[in-house]
Formats: sequence, structure tokens, C-alpha cells
Amino acid sequence: MTSLPLRAALAAILLSAASHGFAKPLVVCTEASPEGFDIVQYTTAVTADASAETVFNRLVDFKPGTTDIQPALAERWEISPDGLTYTFHLREGVKFHTTDYFTPTRDFNADDVLWSLNRQFDPTHPWHDKASVGYPYFESMAFKDLLKSVAKTDDHTVVITLTRPEAPFLRDMAMAFTSIYSAEYGDQLLKAGRTADLNSKPIGTGPFIFQRYSKDAQVRFKANPDYFRGKPPSDSLIFAITTDGNVRLQKLRANECQVALYPKPDDVPSIKADPALKVEEIEALVTGYISMNTEHPYLSDVRVRKAIDIAFDRQTHVDQLFGKGNALVAVNPYPPTMIGYNTDNRNPPRDLAKARELLEQAGVPPGTVFTLFTRSGGGPTNPNPRLSAEMLQADLKQIGLVLNVRVMEWAEMLRRAKNGEADLVSTGWAGDNGDPDNFLSPLLSCDAAKTGENYARWCNSKFQELITRAREVTDTDERARLYAEALKVYDEDQPWISMAHPKMFTAMRSNVEGYVINPLTNNNFATTKVK
Repeated sequence: MTSLPLRAALAAILLSAASHGFAKPLVVCTEASPEGFDIVQYTTAVTADASAETVFNRLVDFKPGTTDIQPALAERWEISPDGLTYTFHLREGVKFHTTDYFTPTRDFNADDVLWSLNRQFDPTHPWHDKASVGYPYFESMAFKDLLKSVAKTDDHTVVITLTRPEAPFLRDMAMAFTSIYSAEYGDQLLKAGRTADLNSKPIGTGPFIFQRYSKDAQVRFKANPDYFRGKPPSDSLIFAITTDGNVRLQKLRANECQVALYPKPDDVPSIKADPALKVEEIEALVTGYISMNTEHPYLSDVRVRKAIDIAFDRQTHVDQLFGKGNALVAVNPYPPTMIGYNTDNRNPPRDLAKARELLEQAGVPPGTVFTLFTRSGGGPTNPNPRLSAEMLQADLKQIGLVLNVRVMEWAEMLRRAKNGEADLVSTGWAGDNGDPDNFLSPLLSCDAAKTGENYARWCNSKFQELITRAREVTDTDERARLYAEALKVYDEDQPWISMAHPKMFTAMRSNVEGYVINPLTNNNFATTKVK
């Protein structure tokens, strides 16, 4: 339940807003703590919601509720006939946030775009080595090889030149890792020797201005009065960090929060039946999966990975976690609504005898212990991680394997998984741009194996060649053929247990207006208000 100080603080905010005639604050119960606010260092949705969707903007972004591109900090753009040169014409008059720790002296311009992209791209950039965990998206998506140059022709024109055509490039430019920072703020922090502040005191052009973060408790923002799309209708936005789905629902019913992210699927019918509440739902671009560390003993043998996969009672698992009709059993790494989905791939029938036979062939002794990392709390890709882990534990016990389950806080789990500490990692992925490459390159490519974002540490040269070619091809049918072939390689080599493609739900009070649920699972509250 909410702590008394937090409960009192929220009540005081509501009372103050009502008595002064201000728009009501919007309190959102979120499922985990952000890892930080320097979004280019992170890949998780919860961190993107607390930074990319609130504080920052990009040159382009997605139309709400879709995967279609629309102008953002760039008003328009041109693409050269050979697909190698993108010229972005920047919006004028856009203001950076003014806070108690930074006052801008100029509007957004091309220097901010160069600073933001070259920071990740150029090893000589003064900020390049200041990211404690590197640049996971930029690195795993091979942007260092894709970009030839990022330059300006004047204060409001930026030219990005590529080394090769890249079909999903514009969609990639709408992703969180291309967020635009204030070069002036960066220079100020570097000069003062306070570069760590970029991760704790963010400055952007987005709809909300960061105020403060109380670790594992709440993040507070206020509306940006100078936002180029217009001031948000909610004067303040509060993310109340609530890892337990049951507690999120309790707070929603008590009006301690007006939006509760990722309710448990089995709670959805009761939410719909409550006249004070409502639910938005969507077939999201989401995959829940278990990666198997192909560098670890025994798991480096595909026979062992196949044995674990055919021992897994996948259908029972999905029905227990999500409820019937709320998730599709997964076969491939991404959902069937995306191009290149390989319909020839099939999950094998559960076969415990065959699994034991494979383990014996691979020389795995009975009683061998594997360690699974999973998260505390629940989210859209797994509403009950502990139950999920215990079910897999029971399945593997039937073939003579011992599964040691380690439950930990989300950010800690990701850090340790990236370091390669786990044998198996239960996690999930929400698509960032609606393109298959966004699932395959960040999660299964050889570059991602090097950075650790590919928790399976799986690097298959044939798979890599196919997804690289698919990025370079602009013909949709040919791209689909290449992805289908790559997914066949994935199926044969089994680096994951593909679990589920769940629906996504967002619960809210009935008087909440303007929220748009997103197939990419981003949560943007720039147009949301409490009536």
C-alpha cells in the first residue's frame, strides 16, 4: 500500500489544486523505477516513459496510437534518390526547459542535433566516454557502421549521410535513443565537472519538465508552458512507482492514482465492471521470452536448448499467466502482424522423453543446476514473473534439471543479465518502431551479443547476414523473405524459448481523458487530463 507520507503528499496536491482552481494533477501508477534519465544509455520501456516521452523530443516521432511517422523537431525532410542522404529542416522557436539548475540562452537549433547524435557516433566527442553503460541501442543496431556523417548546413538544417540504404531509418529516428539534448546544457555540465547530472537532472524540449525523483517511490514533473505542441492539460504529472500489480489496482480504485499501467489480465473483467474505472487495450508489438546463455556450459549445445524448449508446457504457461484469449503463444521472436513472420516455424509438441534423450546425448548429468533471473513485480510481457519461473522450474524438474530462480529488482536484473551472469533470463521486449529489425538487431544480433543486450550471447553468422541484408533492402516483399529465412535459422538454433505475444492493457479512472494507448507500449501523457 502507499506509505503514509506519500499518501499525505498526494492528498495535499489534490486539495491544493482544487482550492486554487488549477488543473488536477495526473498520478500514474507505474510498474518499476527508471534506470536513469539519460535515455540513450537505456533500453527499457519504463525508463523511456520517464524520459523520452516526458522530457525529450526527437526529429520525428510516431502519430499517437500508430507506427506512422510524423514531424516533431524536424518540420519536414527530404531523402536523396539513392537513399543515402536525409536532409532535416528544423522547427524554429522551440524552447529548452528552464529549471532551477539550467536556464537556456537560446532556442533549439542544429547544434543540439549534432551534439546528441555525434555524442554516440564520434569517439572524439567530449561526451562520448561519459556514458557509464555505453549506448546500447546505437551499438546493437550498428549505427556506428550505418552513419557516415551528421552535419549542418545552417542553424536549422541537418544533413545525415548513411553508408548504405537503410529501410527502417526514419522509424529508427523516432526511437528514444535519438532524443535531442541541449548542447548548451551539456557544455555547462562538462565545464563544471558534473557530467553525471545529465542522468539525474535532464533537460529537453518535451511536454513535461523534470522536477525530482525519489528513488523507488515517485518521479515528479510539471507541464512545459512553452511546449511547441501546446501546454499539456495536466499541470503536474507524478509517476508513483508501484511494482505490485495488485497494489496498483488498489490505488486506482482509491483514486490515489488516476492511471494504472499493466493491470493483471485476470483483473481486467472486474475493472470493466466498475463504473468508476475503464480499460484501454491493444494488440501490442510485444514478446515475452526466456533467453538461454549460449556461452554457458551445456547451454552452448543446441540439444540442451531444444530439450529445455520441448519440456516447457507453453500453452498451460500462457493460459495461467494471461488468461485465455489475452495472449498468443509465441513461435517467432516477434508477433505475426509484422512482415517476415515465418509461418512454417512450429513449436514442437511437449515431449519429456525426447527431452531426456537429448540431455543424455549432450552428456548433461541428472540434477544439473541452471540459474534463471527474473524480475520482481510484473509488466506487460509477464504479469506474474515468480509464478512463471516456478512453472518452468516444475517443468524442468520432470526432465531431471534443477532450476535455481533468482528474483530481483528490474534494473538490477537487466544489469546482471547484460553481464552474462545468468544461464536463463526471463524478460520481454516491446517494439519501438513497428519494424522487424527492432526486435532482431537489438536482441539477437552479433553486435548486441558483444554489448550484452543479447542476453543469449548468440551470434550466428548466417542469421546476421540475413538481417543485415534485410535492413538494406527497400522492397517490402524481399525484406519479408529475408526475415522469414532468418527466423528459420533462429528456430533451428533455439537461443530463446519464445513464450507469448500478450495484449496490453491500461486501467484508468473513468474521468481520465486524452490518453492514447500505443502498440509500441510507450506511455505519453502530453494530452491526458483528469476531467
